[in-house]
Amino acid sequence: MAARKPRQVRPVDAALTRLLALAGKGAAPGRMAREVETIAGEWTATAAFDRMEVREWLDELREQLSEGVGHAEEQVSDLDSSEPAAVKQAGAMLAALVATRDAATRAISAFQASAPEYVNAG
Repeated sequence: MAARKPRQVRPVDAALTRLLALAGKGAAPGRMAREVETIAGEWTATAAFDRMEVREWLDELREQLSEGVGHAEEQVSDLDSSEPAAVKQAGAMLAALVATRDAATRAISAFQASAPEYVNAG
């Protein structure tokens, strides 16, 4: 029986994995934002990708990050303030997620500015 070819990882899933790995190492919000900028740059610089596809990936990445911010905000609000270490850790994670979401939003704006015909594509 022939071995199955591994399914190619979707770019957005690969990006989220990269970001989760960084977050797991306790990366600062600025570092997380730079990673989003790097990912967006890699996508837009690769000629093999269709611009509409890149725009969809950027939109999906921002959407996923926005959902993560919402979940993190809920978790922070549910924390017991008598556990300062947990509050601090959750606050740091929330700040990192906000930074990534904001970086994704800036990446979409930059992408749109580089090709105005894609502004209304989403």
